[in-house]
Amino acid sequence: MEYKILVADDEKEIRNLLRLYLENEGFKIIEASDGIEVMEKLKTDKPDMCLLDIMMPGMDGLTVLKSLRCESNIPVMIISARTADSERILGLNLGADDYISKPFNPLEVAARVKAFMRRYYDLGAGQTDKCSEILKASDLELDTEKCLLLKGGESIELTSVEYKMMEMFMKYPGKVFTKQQIYEYAWGDDFFASDNNIMVAISKLRTKLDEDPSRYIKTMRGLGYRLEIR
Repeated sequence: MEYKILVADDEKEIRNLLRLYLENEGFKIIEASDGIEVMEKLKTDKPDMCLLDIMMPGMDGLTVLKSLRCESNIPVMIISARTADSERILGLNLGADDYISKPFNPLEVAARVKAFMRRYYDLGAGQTDKCSEILKASDLELDTEKCLLLKGGESIELTSVEYKMMEMFMKYPGKVFTKQQIYEYAWGDDFFASDNNIMVAISKLRTKLDEDPSRYIKTMRGLGYRLEIR
């Protein structure tokens, strides 16, 4: 199956660079140069993943992301010149699955896109031949066939990264996982020692699970994280 990747950036040089490397990996590329065009392409071309710049004319990338997340859970990778931690945290909190700063290594972007597509569609359309499993821990239930998390019977909406983290935690409740283990399982890629996406993703997941951020996912200083068993 040929997957479609929407590359949204107002700089043609960047779109051309990403097209070159992603087409080399077998992906079909759709381009958009402003936020309004992104929204149109999402509806007409129905891409399988979106690479999204923040600073675009017409409608900025964060506004696009908020609108997209109201309708779709496809993987979204922000690629932006805004490098401050606050910008990264905001993008991930709005529903982005990953955040890469410009200037970037196109080989790294291509590798991350491949990892996301493999993981996301293994969980989705590619999962029909897998056995269903219900994972339970405390008052949480994870339906691995529907990719659905329930807390006390109420569903909690998760991004693909958040789902993978919960799947890992709930398969082995009480076990401590290192940052490297979490990253390689949830992102499906080699661990980047300087990558703080894990901390942001854990923080966002905690907020979704409970008002008390330490109720379910505990930080084990110097070790990693574990799912609390009660």
